[in-house]
Amino acid sequence: MGRTEQPGLVHLDTHVVIWLYEGRAEFISPTASALIERGRCVISPMVRLELQYLFEIGRTVLDADSVLAALRKDMELDIADSDFDVVVKTSLLLNWTRDVFDRLITAQALHEGASLVTRDRTIRDNFSGGIW
Repeated sequence: MGRTEQPGLVHLDTHVVIWLYEGRAEFISPTASALIERGRCVISPMVRLELQYLFEIGRTVLDADSVLAALRKDMELDIADSDFDVVVKTSLLLNWTRDVFDRLITAQALHEGASLVTRDRTIRDNFSGGIW
């Protein structure tokens, strides 16, 4: 299971994407904000799926593709494209969570040797690349 170190690559967790879209930068820590400003920001495809899930259950008002289209335009946010099977294999090592979204989002960042901007304490306690 190889890692693809990509200096400056910054993965964003789902809540961070929502706050950026909503213009709620005050919800993001100064450390995380600085990393977002300096790095090349991407999301796991699982963030896209989680955004859509949140829309479908009524927790957000816009579908995933609308949110991502706006952020692509505003900050050139892109979707990471690592081989899904490799990401799943990496996720098998992350047995500290039962949340499938968190597991795969973290696994993708880990596989790519990237930081993951997340407010989630469980992720940060278990993944050294978790930044807040």
